[in-house]
Amino acid sequence: MKLHDLVPNPGSKKDKKRVGRGISAGQGKTAGRGTKGAGARSGEGGNLYRQGGNLPFYRRLPFMRGEGFTPPNQVVYNEVNLDQLSQAFKADAEVTPETLAEAHLLRDSRNPIVVLGRGELTIPLKIRVHRVSTGAKAKVEKAGGSVELIAQPG
Repeated sequence: MKLHDLVPNPGSKKDKKRVGRGISAGQGKTAGRGTKGAGARSGEGGNLYRQGGNLPFYRRLPFMRGEGFTPPNQVVYNEVNLDQLSQAFKADAEVTPETLAEAHLLRDSRNPIVVLGRGELTIPLKIRVHRVSTGAKAKVEKAGGSVELIAQPG
């Protein structure tokens, strides 16, 4: 089989209807658009904002517009994984918000810190952060380290 032997399945390709090409074609004169009115004109439709005097569709709907609802009190955490900690700290080091900031592991030092369990930890670390996932806590304690939770800022 060669490229010139390839053909689409029978019936899968259909020619476009050529409207407005004479009466014998069956779609001549008004070309299936009826007579007069906005539907018969070119450029009609496709705009939600203009509805010829009606209340526009987007104003008829009963929900809030804009970016939706944003919870006012949500907390954004600095996420730090165990594989990052094992690369940045030596054995028996103390991991605090200050030492994490010095190691450039925080996105925004004003936000609280959560330690997540991606990767393995082979060295013991003393971790003092705002939140720790269950899996990360288990891995830290298995490596001989300790976890202490501190109060969240703000």
